[in-house]
Amino acid sequence: MTKTPISLHAHDLTVFARALSRQLGDSSPSHLTLMNMIARASGFQNVQHMRSASAAGRRLKNQEDKLIADARTVERTLHQFDEFARLCRWPSKRSIQTLALWALWSTLPANHSLDERALSDHFANEHLFKDAATLRRTMIACGLLTRKNDGTDYRRVEQKPPADAKAVIRALSARRRTRTGASTSTRHV
Repeated sequence: MTKTPISLHAHDLTVFARALSRQLGDSSPSHLTLMNMIARASGFQNVQHMRSASAAGRRLKNQEDKLIADARTVERTLHQFDEFARLCRWPSKRSIQTLALWALWSTLPANHSLDERALSDHFANEHLFKDAATLRRTMIACGLLTRKNDGTDYRRVEQKPPADAKAVIRALSARRRTRTGASTSTRHV
C-alpha cells in the first residue's frame, strides 16, 4: 500500500524547535542541536544552510518581481500586430522579431505535438503575410519550438517568457479575445 506524503510547513523554525523540545521533555537535545536535526531532516546540511537557502529564495523572488519590461520595445512589437492580434508583417529588427515569436509561441498548445500542416494552419490564423515557413524556422532557431527531422512532430518548448515577452503576450491576449468575440458575433448574424 502506497503512502500519500503529508506536507509540513513551520512559519518559524525556532518556535517549532521549542515546541518540539517541550514535547520531548528532559530527553530533549539542546535548542541548536534540535534545530540542526530538523534542518538535516529537511535535506539541508545544518540550520545555517537552511537559513541561507531561504534568504536566497526570498532575494530571487524579489528580483523576479522587479523585472520590468522595456516599454519602448514592447510598444514597437505591438505595432507589428493588427487589432485582432495577428502579425501583419515580419519585423526587420531582431529584438522585435523575437518578441513577436514569443507572442505566437503563446498561442501554440502546450505539451501537444503538431505536424507541419497543422502548424502552418495554426500560423495562418495568427499572421497575415503568409510565410509560415519563416515563422517555423525562426522559432526553432530561437529555441521556442522543436521538431523531428521529418517534420512530423512540432512541439512548443515549455519555458518562462522574459518580462518583455510577458507584456506583449498579455496585451495581445486582450486583442485575441476581441477577435474571438468578433468572429462569434458575425456567426450569429
